[in-house]
Amino acid sequence: MKLLVTGGAGFMGSNFIRHILNSYLEYQVINVDKLTYAGNPENLRDLEQNPRYRFVQGDIRDKELMALLFSEVDAVINYAAETHVDRSIAEPGEFLYTDVIGTYTLLECLREHEGVKKYIQISTDEVFGSIADGEFHERSPFEPNSPYSASKAGGDLLCRAYQVTYGVPVIVTHSCNFYGPYQYPEKLIPLFITNLLEGKKVPLYADGSNVREWIFTEDHCRAVDLILHKGVIGEVYNIGTGYRLSNLEITKQLLALLDKSEDMIAYVQDRPGHDFRYAIDTGKIRTELGFTPVNSFAQGLEKTVRWYTEHRDWWKPLKARGDAFVNK
Repeated sequence: MKLLVTGGAGFMGSNFIRHILNSYLEYQVINVDKLTYAGNPENLRDLEQNPRYRFVQGDIRDKELMALLFSEVDAVINYAAETHVDRSIAEPGEFLYTDVIGTYTLLECLREHEGVKKYIQISTDEVFGSIADGEFHERSPFEPNSPYSASKAGGDLLCRAYQVTYGVPVIVTHSCNFYGPYQYPEKLIPLFITNLLEGKKVPLYADGSNVREWIFTEDHCRAVDLILHKGVIGEVYNIGTGYRLSNLEITKQLLALLDKSEDMIAYVQDRPGHDFRYAIDTGKIRTELGFTPVNSFAQGLEKTVRWYTEHRDWWKPLKARGDAFVNK
């Protein structure tokens, strides 16, 4: 099988590419990435000499380029997206262009290339909004509360419309928050780890009571792998673990792992429209595709802390750029 992975130089895309090439020795991967701030060629530097891997720098909104790449592959996994909520509040336009117009461009290419037998849209549980109790299921209504989640919802709805209208082979996924190696150090977990390693305080929104569900990157890769090989066209799959923690609970675990005191917490003003709680029902992917997470949250967090501790040469240049790092 030959795969096209969009956004493959980012955190999740690069981990998935490495997973696929290690798991299926006959598979080939084309990685197309615009290389914006979060797309880092260093994430896949070790694959540059692999004859089954090819990198193409490009924008998913470039119809001519994407049509050419679609003509070469059997399946497409769309990781390309602007993803950070705080950045979407400051600059919503880029999110609309990439997450909506970019998805539209890919779907148009899908209509024109029957050789592509499966297209997987990687999306987020944030499209459902916030839930005080219970869980969101695959057919829960969309109630996005940020420009980021609204742009992802727009792309997901286009996927549904194209599948129903044109019969293209689309599957949509909604995942809880991911974490692990190679995550750009602006999200909560890598930001807090790297700040603590530098002796800096960690900026925690409000009182830290906001709750998120978390999946370690290796487990998310396994879930997408299952969807690629067993997922049913036209279906939607939630990807999650049931590991739900408040931001304060996560912060305290990180402090303990890095032997720091709670004096390192800096409580900051809350984000506008901050969703309080996310939780998704994952019964469908578990029962129909056999997905079970391998890593507990504690195991994944320990692996992540170890990776950032041992790879300061990867994240220090990123933080030196002077970006306004904020947490998710």
